[in-house]
Parts: sequence; C-alpha cells; structure tokens
Amino acid sequence: MEILLIIVSAIFVNNIVLAQFLGICPFLGVSNKLSTATGMSAAVCFVITLATLVTYLINKYLLVPLSLTFLQTIAFILVIAALVQMVEIVLKKVSPSLYQALGIFLPLITTNCAVLGVAINVVTKEFTFGLEAHMLGLGEAVLYAFATSLGYGLAMVLFAGLREHLSMNDVPKAFRGVPIALITAGILAMAFMGFSGIA
Repeated sequence: MEILLIIVSAIFVNNIVLAQFLGICPFLGVSNKLSTATGMSAAVCFVITLATLVTYLINKYLLVPLSLTFLQTIAFILVIAALVQMVEIVLKKVSPSLYQALGIFLPLITTNCAVLGVAINVVTKEFTFGLEAHMLGLGEAVLYAFATSLGYGLAMVLFAGLREHLSMNDVPKAFRGVPIALITAGILAMAFMGFSGIA
C-alpha cells in the first residue's frame, strides 16, 4: 500500500511542476511541441532517478557519518552536473541515435531545479504513511524519484499537447504566446489539485 501511495502522491498529488513549482523554466520553454516535450521528459526521468540514487547513497554513507550535511546542496549540484556529463559521454559512445534524440536536452537538465529538488526532498523530508512518518529507504527513494519524474513527464506532455492545440485556435492577440501559456498552466495546476484528497 505504501508503494501505491508513493506513486500516486508523486505523480498526481504533489506533482513536481504543478504543485511544487520546480522545473518551470523547461516546462514553459520546451513545451511548444509534443516531440520536444517527450524527449525532455525522457531525459529528465532518467537523470532524476539516477541522480536521486547517487545523492541518496552519498548523503547516507558520506555526508551524514562525517557530519557534513551542511554541504548537501553543493554536493548534490556537483553530483548532478557530473552525472549529466557522464551520461552524455556514455550515450555518445554507446547509443549515438539516443544521444542525437536526447543530446539537446541533456545540458538543459543540469540547470533544471526539479532534479535538485527531488534529491533534497528524498533526504530531508519525512513522508507520512497512515499515522507514522519516516524517512524513505533506498528502494522507496528511487521509486519516489521515478514516480516524480513520471509526474513531470505527464505534466510536460499534457501541457505541450494543450499548447499545440492552442496554436491552431484563434487566440485573442493580447493572449498569444506566453500569456495563454501561463493561463493554461494555471488551469492544468488547478485540475491536478483535484487529486489532493487521494493521498
């Protein structure tokens, strides 16, 4: 039951973009086309999951035992930047086609605050299941990170689809571009608020 609560909470209730407002820059900037939004979502999903796994282990086995938890943010930023660079190098050698598909989006992920936000949430936030609150274990942390990145992808793809549909409609001149995008994002965030009573 806890696993289901983690998944539903991360994807719908506490959506990283629409409820926590992390990762807004790529959400607004890369969501003009469905294809680019899908590519960015896949890249973010991979990097968030991998970065959370590595930062969780670094925090638990290095920062906490040495009483260096005050360095969490700096250490996590460095780890995320290094991971993105390593992923880029490995993809370039192992799978050039996948590198071509995601290559544009990988450098953007380094500055995506959603990746850092998930890593910090996992190691600092207590999650409540039923009446008791506890910190997530490694498996739960990776599951939470993956579900959060799926929620990010869902929001990106839905928003990109709505923006593509809006581009074919006759929007008043004053609302074209960014204004209608922000209005649409607000309505989408209100739609996701409907899930708040579930978990």
